[in-house]
Amino acid sequence: MRVLLVEDDGKVARFIRNGLREEGFAVDVAEDGRQGLDFARDFEYDVIVLDILLPKLDGISVLKAIRKDDPQTPILILTAMDTVEDKIRGLNKGADDYLTKPFAFEELLARIHALLRRKYRTASTLLRFENLQMNLVTHRVIRGDREIQLTPKEFALLEFFLQNPNKILTRTMIAEHVWDYHFDSETNVIDVYVNYLRNKIDRGFPVELIHTIRGMGYILKGKS
Repeated sequence: MRVLLVEDDGKVARFIRNGLREEGFAVDVAEDGRQGLDFARDFEYDVIVLDILLPKLDGISVLKAIRKDDPQTPILILTAMDTVEDKIRGLNKGADDYLTKPFAFEELLARIHALLRRKYRTASTLLRFENLQMNLVTHRVIRGDREIQLTPKEFALLEFFLQNPNKILTRTMIAEHVWDYHFDSETNVIDVYVNYLRNKIDRGFPVELIHTIRGMGYILKGKS
């Protein structure tokens, strides 16, 4: 999943970015409100984490501008502004959740997962397809009776497949959700990682789940 973090405090931004990347998220960081709004308009995100006290354009203005064009993407406000009035204002302007600083990273992560479950209309932390299942909290991946060890990027890639079973995923779609905006689309990194994942998920099983659609991309599907 791809997250936009709009945070001007470099230390806080690095802490959140590194933590989310360790959990398998692709993270873009914007250092001011104007850049954050530009990113939100130029790229597709699964969740946006937004500070309020930002240079160039404050977070509430960014929130209102995003909501004018995009009513769907979950937005979590993360700020030191902690009064009841501040929270009500942020939620009434279109935020889906509100977390105050200082915060525990585990709580931030849990709230992001909750927003993702709401977005993808699932109440479970488990994603399942055929005999393959993924636990989004513990990061355990099991196919049949075999536990599969994945790197964070492989985990993120498989999560995207499991969120979109039986749908053709183009390389552009995969790049936009699994990698950040620094990704070089001219490389074959996506094909390499799909092959890594295929070797771990499909090798040794009678039914392959990850298939190549020539000239288009990849698809997660079971028996015809």
